[in-house]
Amino acid sequence: MKKQRGKNKIRKLISAAGTGMVLFVIILCSLLVFPGMAGFHMFHVLSGSMEPEMPVGSLIYVREGQPEDVADGEIIAFYASQDSSGIITHRVVKNNIVSGIFHTKGDANAKEDPMPVSYDNYIGRVEKIIPRLGAVLTAMTSFQGKAAAACVVGLGVLLNLLASRMGKEKETDG
Repeated sequence: MKKQRGKNKIRKLISAAGTGMVLFVIILCSLLVFPGMAGFHMFHVLSGSMEPEMPVGSLIYVREGQPEDVADGEIIAFYASQDSSGIITHRVVKNNIVSGIFHTKGDANAKEDPMPVSYDNYIGRVEKIIPRLGAVLTAMTSFQGKAAAACVVGLGVLLNLLASRMGKEKETDG
């Protein structure tokens, strides 16, 4: 009887570990999928120009909107230039609606950015900053990250199958 209780505890532990692994991947993936469905762009902070507000490695959620609605002091994401895929996230010093440009500055920088940002380069306003999560989610979107996530889910499923099989052995033994 004691031996059976020990096996039952191990079976439950294996099942919980397998379920936990699957749930972990689902939660990480939902941090990528659901915000995108709600109209957010997600970016990984790579430089320290906005520290301490936005530490390197942070995940930021950016929502599109009208550039005219951006207030001075808000943080925006924008393309570095018209023909660049590089993205910068800085604070608006002044939103010049008449000229259609932003004057921006990184919090950690001593001076304002040398070139104003055209409304054409505007991506959106930073709505949420989650420190340290950017690197994890960026890694998950790589081929290796997707393969690792699939392996974790596969291992979780295998552990649940093992626990289920252990439960069936208990039924046939008793």
